[in-house]
Amino acid sequence: MRKRQLGPCVTFFPQPTTIVTSLNSAGQVNLMTASWAGIVSKTPPTMAISLNKGRQTYANILASKEFVVNMVPASLAVEADYCGIRSGRNEDKLTTAGLNLEPAQELQVPLLAESPLNLECRLSQEIEIGDYRLLLGEILQVHAVESAFAEEDQIDTRSFDPLVYLGGIREYWDLGQRRGLAYTDGKRLISREEG
Repeated sequence: MRKRQLGPCVTFFPQPTTIVTSLNSAGQVNLMTASWAGIVSKTPPTMAISLNKGRQTYANILASKEFVVNMVPASLAVEADYCGIRSGRNEDKLTTAGLNLEPAQELQVPLLAESPLNLECRLSQEIEIGDYRLLLGEILQVHAVESAFAEEDQIDTRSFDPLVYLGGIREYWDLGQRRGLAYTDGKRLISREEG
């Protein structure tokens, strides 16, 4: 396979598209689209987000020590892009985007109602990386859309319809179709190796 060298850059995909909700000291909600987000530990359950230190969301999380990471469904691509290119210091992104909030269970920071998956996080650690800060949040509660549980003991992932971001080329995509089962399909290669 021929490859082209791109140099040190942030081209890596897909990345999840999330909207992080946070509260400022006056109790006003801010929304910020973040694609540098992911699970980094199972024990304790931990979410990491990377934010520029100049962002309003960073200041809010530092002050309150809590945040919610909300998965963005593909149907909200325009709203998610808007929440990433405008600052909460200058405008009410919630109203302009026409989005809604609902109470969290463990935190003061609310959930994004239109999100099919919300993770309530309490800040546990901050790591400085140049102009960015990697914020680690212990996951206190996960909220998943009820329609994903139509059949007992099975999750219908189509109910989540996650929007992904292609970093470096600046495009949003949906996921398409399932291509395999984790912790299952790879066992076929183990059988071949042992056989």
